[in-house]
Amino acid sequence: AQVEVPRNGIPAQGCDAIEPGMLTLVALEEASIRAIEAAVPGGARNIQDIYPLAPLQEGILFHHLMQTEADAYVTSLLLAFDEREGLLRFVAALNRVIARHDILRTAVLWEGLPEPVQVVHRQAALSIEWLDDIAIVKGNHHRIDVRKAPLLRALAAHDAAGGRWLLQLPSHHLALDHTSKDVLIEEISHLLQGRPEALAPPVPFRRFVAQARHGVTPAEHEAYFRRVLGDVGEPTAPFGLLDVRGDGGRIAESKLLLAPADAQRVRAQALRHGVSPAALFHLAWALVLARITGRDDVVFGTVLFGRMQAGAEASRSVGMFINTLPLRVRTGAHDAARCLRQTHEALTELLHHEHASLSMAQRCSALPSGAPLFTAILNYRHGAQTDAAGTGVPVLEGVEMLDSRESSNFPFGLSVNDTGTGFELVTQVDEAIGAARVCELACAAVQSIAQALASGSTRPLRALSVLGAGDVARLRDWGHGEARAASGLMVHQLVERQARERPGATALIAATHSLDFAAFNARANRLAHRLIAAGVKPETRVGIALERSTDMVVGLLAILKAGGAYVPLDPAYPADRLAYMMDDSGIALLLSQDHVAVRMPVPAGLPVLTLESLDLATGEAGDPDVALHAGNLAYVIYTSGSTGRPKGVAVTHGPLSMHVQTIGEDYEMTPEDRELQFASIAFDGAHERTWVPLAFGAALMPRDNDIWPVERTAAEIARHGITMACFTPTYLAQMVDVLGEAGSRLPIRSYTVGGEAMPRASFDRVQAVFRPPRIINGYGPTETVITPMIAKAFAGERFEAAYMPIGRLVGDRTAHVLDHDLNPVPVGATGELYLGGEGLARGYLRRAGLSAERFVADPFRETGARLYRTGDLVRWGDDGQLEYLGRLDHQVKVRGFRIELGEIEAQLLAQPEVREALVVAKEGPAGAWLAAYASLQPGVDVSADVLRQRLRQLLPEHAVPGAVVFLDSLPLNANGKVDRHALPEPGEAGGRPYEAPSGEVEELVAGLWREVLGTPSVGRHDNFFELGGHSLALLQVQRRLQDAFELQFALRIFFENPTLAELGAAIEAQRGVDSAGDAQDIARMSALLEAWES
Repeated sequence: AQVEVPRNGIPAQGCDAIEPGMLTLVALEEASIRAIEAAVPGGARNIQDIYPLAPLQEGILFHHLMQTEADAYVTSLLLAFDEREGLLRFVAALNRVIARHDILRTAVLWEGLPEPVQVVHRQAALSIEWLDDIAIVKGNHHRIDVRKAPLLRALAAHDAAGGRWLLQLPSHHLALDHTSKDVLIEEISHLLQGRPEALAPPVPFRRFVAQARHGVTPAEHEAYFRRVLGDVGEPTAPFGLLDVRGDGGRIAESKLLLAPADAQRVRAQALRHGVSPAALFHLAWALVLARITGRDDVVFGTVLFGRMQAGAEASRSVGMFINTLPLRVRTGAHDAARCLRQTHEALTELLHHEHASLSMAQRCSALPSGAPLFTAILNYRHGAQTDAAGTGVPVLEGVEMLDSRESSNFPFGLSVNDTGTGFELVTQVDEAIGAARVCELACAAVQSIAQALASGSTRPLRALSVLGAGDVARLRDWGHGEARAASGLMVHQLVERQARERPGATALIAATHSLDFAAFNARANRLAHRLIAAGVKPETRVGIALERSTDMVVGLLAILKAGGAYVPLDPAYPADRLAYMMDDSGIALLLSQDHVAVRMPVPAGLPVLTLESLDLATGEAGDPDVALHAGNLAYVIYTSGSTGRPKGVAVTHGPLSMHVQTIGEDYEMTPEDRELQFASIAFDGAHERTWVPLAFGAALMPRDNDIWPVERTAAEIARHGITMACFTPTYLAQMVDVLGEAGSRLPIRSYTVGGEAMPRASFDRVQAVFRPPRIINGYGPTETVITPMIAKAFAGERFEAAYMPIGRLVGDRTAHVLDHDLNPVPVGATGELYLGGEGLARGYLRRAGLSAERFVADPFRETGARLYRTGDLVRWGDDGQLEYLGRLDHQVKVRGFRIELGEIEAQLLAQPEVREALVVAKEGPAGAWLAAYASLQPGVDVSADVLRQRLRQLLPEHAVPGAVVFLDSLPLNANGKVDRHALPEPGEAGGRPYEAPSGEVEELVAGLWREVLGTPSVGRHDNFFELGGHSLALLQVQRRLQDAFELQFALRIFFENPTLAELGAAIEAQRGVDSAGDAQDIARMSALLEAWES
């Protein structure tokens, strides 16, 4: 509804002093008015009007104050003139336009005032700033002092080399939106052409301010947004971009023109469904965001024209009319047509609230205060298309537009320029993401939706593709491993071949003896014949429980030769776990040793064959002739299960042999190599490290039963000339800590890490101290046959991700990064890793239901092909390597944010004092919170508070652990991985009890918070934003603290120190005195506190 706009009470001819009753849109006391008069050149005589800011202006001012250098809300226009006189005439015409429009003569004041206001000057001419350096004129990082009118600048220089005169016109979004700039250029054109009669009468901006603040009541706005956003508890943040307080300095831009056929289809389908093309583009953007974030319910900002409710004259008015408000779109099970109608209805309803405040809308969501509701926006606008470079556009005769730039504090934006016939897409996104790629995604989404509408498809919207041609080609290339020509031999046959071709070469190394390939093969053959005699045949499962020794390897090989499948049973495991594994696996026989078998919980009736009962020096030594095929079972490995009971993974010969042969090539294994086999045979990685060297003719040294300290490991490596070894990242980090530079002299030419992710800090330490020729990161769940992906890093190489990449595929395998609907996600977006191809296990032993749940039909290949759901979160890097981000089940939600614990761990490990780190989520009375565990480097010390303060500089507040627990070292399980169950409880650190403010400064700040936020109690550890603080409240706090301490506090101090204790410390640091303070200052602060609370 149109509102009755009260008349301006300031006399048209001016006055010497403005009285409070003259201000009809804002209530100010006389002292505030006098402060305003003093800030305006010419005083009261030069003040035409004073009124508050419109809702979007409030948000823009807040972001402006957050920036101390660049400003995302300064837009620029760069013009070139044939001659200097043309430039002067242009600026003269611009000054005439400034004289016509109130908003162009406006300054914004807030210091010492109860709320920010805009002050319209009667006179505010624009002066040309002549510069000698044309690079400054061409620059895009100009700042405008918004306290001075006009909110424009004119920078000019002579470009002698180009034979032209340059004029840069930075303007602030507080005064001009995109449409207003078009009107401004049009009016200048009329004036330069001598046609002043063509100018429409100017419209006072006060009319819009009145309409925006009073047209729809705040209660109506709030009721609408609570209904729409009340259950939104998580930000929509594509690619994890959460910073909406940036200055636009990291924003990159790309442009793409929709093909004419696609543009025609968009218009035809919009007309057919009774909606505007804008609705289709909004739906397409929602689909892009849904695919990137892995959600089917997204919120993003839409830039509203702001003139729909502002009266008939608004379309030709000059000012800041636009507003950015949240649009919620669900892209779930409905088809494109229904989703399009729902998006159109949502936009129509939102338009009625186009003048609402974004901060108010955000407070109506379920997100905690301080968390952004969205970080992506869409700006749909009607206007002329720019060319690809944004240059070469003629403005007037003798005038050329070289550049026109607009930026935003949002890190992920799409603008759609509707030219009337075609559509131009312009993306402005964080430079780390790739603006051109996002343009492709938006274009592909538009094409998919328009085609679905044209065909009448009933497929759900979430099934439509958003991948551009570039991403499709990249993913097809990166996601398919090389199908290499490997022999058809099985693993035991590869060893037999080495025994025939290199019988005298060393195969197995022990502390007191070694076996060559001939002796090793003969001993395994004798045992295999005894197993066959005991009834072992294809598909027979044989338990093997032997001490770590050369005979353990003999036993593994013998079982394969006999046609059986081995089930590794580590005697060090708890008895109940071993009993369960023997029962669940259905082993027909247990191969063991006398002194081990007596400790095993052997089921009644199970045959036990011990090595001591056999004479393996005599008997049939020829290779057994057992008919096996690739689909026969090779081994069953037990892994941890979500139910608490381990589950058996059944691996067949074909995938095992393919893997051993291809990864041996990738490792560049040679007969001259010597491998240290360090892990328990209950860990699947041990079998790769066993069979690969033996299949390639290298020597294998299995570790004995002792748990080797680092010093022993290094001694054995040096003594036996070990060239290859695999450790967990945790153990390798311990080696670096203990051995130091001495580790660089070990003969190892290739370290492999596996079993857990390798943090960047650990990798960097290994590279810096050991300086190995090569580090290989091996990745793979047991279900995908050991190590389907590897990443190689050579001497001196580094990476920027939190963890070492997991790299590229090994052998004839496939990799897909998918969302929850099995759609491929764009390059750089997070998704779950699915692995397929020829390297998959048969499934889970005796668990058909679980096998069907985890091994799913491959939608990208022929019938019968499968994919394994890894449960790991990954993303494709630009180099075609996969980056590991963490586990789906290690993702936690804290205060509305999804958090990957590994990111926090990586930042902790980057601290020089920290040697090991782990972060876990805990549940407390107030919800989930984070606890960190850390061990420190020898001889150093650091407090938990110092670490937490450093993390605040690197991570958002919600990702900073509430407690840091120091341990001598992180507890490890038998496989060298961190044992989370052995971690001590952190106590009550996550649910901090109330602690009263300490000292006069904290008491003063607490009293101010109580008044501004209306909260009855404020403790030292309370967070301003969690108590309900928002941008306008923060401006009040900033002003009052500056009054109290007679200091200037940047807004960033409040974001970097959100708790009472932290802010108090920051204030003390800036004052440069200790907590006792100066008696006079304390007295003055106490008086202020009493005044505020009275």
